[in-house]
Amino acid sequence: MGAKRQNIQLELAFAAEVRGEAPSAVGGGTEVPRAGCGTESLAERERLMERVCERENVAEALRRVMGNKGAPGVDGMRVEELPGYLAEHWPRIEEQLLSGTYKPRPVRRVEIPKRGGGRRKLGIPTALDRLIQQAVLQVLQPRWDPTFSEHSFGFRPGRSAHQAIAQAQEYIAEGYRWVVDVDLEKFFDRVNHDKLMSLVAGREKDKRLLKLVRAFLEAGIMEEGLVSSGDAVRPTEGTPQGGPLSPLLSNLLLDLLDRELERRGHRFVRYADDCNIYVRSERAGRRVMVSITRFIERKLKLKVNREKSGVDKVHRLSFLGFSFTAGKTLKRRIAGGSVERFKERVREITQRTRGRSLEGVVAELARYLRGWIEYYGFCQTPWVLRRLDGWVRRRLRSLAWVQWRGGRRRYAELRRLGVSRERAHKASSSSRGPWRLSHTGAVQVGLSEEYLHSLGLISLAARVEA
Repeated sequence: MGAKRQNIQLELAFAAEVRGEAPSAVGGGTEVPRAGCGTESLAERERLMERVCERENVAEALRRVMGNKGAPGVDGMRVEELPGYLAEHWPRIEEQLLSGTYKPRPVRRVEIPKRGGGRRKLGIPTALDRLIQQAVLQVLQPRWDPTFSEHSFGFRPGRSAHQAIAQAQEYIAEGYRWVVDVDLEKFFDRVNHDKLMSLVAGREKDKRLLKLVRAFLEAGIMEEGLVSSGDAVRPTEGTPQGGPLSPLLSNLLLDLLDRELERRGHRFVRYADDCNIYVRSERAGRRVMVSITRFIERKLKLKVNREKSGVDKVHRLSFLGFSFTAGKTLKRRIAGGSVERFKERVREITQRTRGRSLEGVVAELARYLRGWIEYYGFCQTPWVLRRLDGWVRRRLRSLAWVQWRGGRRRYAELRRLGVSRERAHKASSSSRGPWRLSHTGAVQVGLSEEYLHSLGLISLAARVEA
């Protein structure tokens, strides 16, 4: 029913024929998806905004934006309101896009915790600006992406973090067991607009498109406390994380880094602004770190975080949440920091003071575990997952023990779950704490692995070993 309702909304939003649609000769799908292709005429390259505004392209952008949902921007409009808004205002918006007069609203800045500590700034465009960015992305990505380096894996169709990790593993297996870990300091906040726009202009000739992209970069930022006043900080650098165009523009700039590393013959993997270069010795790594830092800061006008960057053996560092075992048998393993973050989240879900039933906690926990194992199931160390399974079950048993409260209730619950009278009495009369008692035979028998799975708990190891 949800998909059917969304399709109806899309039809209503674009019930009338969209004006300014590109001629069929341009939009017929014959273009080779490579930037600057010789078979494409200058006139066609100067009419990209017509492609952006094509009915099918905008409708697909609307589907994507509505599917991604997301928080409202500075105007408070939710994505669910977009179809109705477009049905009334699209002719005016399209006219502004085609005439080069469209002005994006400032983004709403929010901060979220970073995995390694600190906070990451996100810029949330308005729902309408997200739609337009998505429409632009759908036109530019097929043109640009085929020209990007094979060593780039982040935010690209058909590529993934797992592929990046597997490529790194191949380099290490070949004997490149030292890694130059390059961390770009606040990359999304430091992208130079002039540098970036020169790269866009080198690929595209439609001045309206160039003006629109720069307008998105310079739209300004509304801090949480200043939204109502209309004050905005207008940046001269940075591409705020949160907009659909940001990853593509970032890849465009960092493709210069990829090409430089290729020119030098390095073995490397890049995922967004996370770049690892693999070498055979520490000495080679130190030399590469110095020279590539110089290139990044002088040519790309970005800054390398010297505290977080470094040269070390591969098993001592993590990459995209994984690390690698030492020794002859090379295996992917879950990085220690990733395991700790997993435990922190499980502790939050299984807090004893939340006042939720065991069934409710298990349901929430199962949702988190499914998403987590979808990514970290790529590891080659299932024994770690088996240990985590046991730890999760112990957390739930400890939670149940606290919820039962009192010797009589605990005795009755253990008996109901099939524990013998002697074991149930011994456990329920014990003065030990919940964590210690969760490891006793009585509690393990009563709240067995099978029983917890019957409530909906999933096994991490079983998902990988199946």
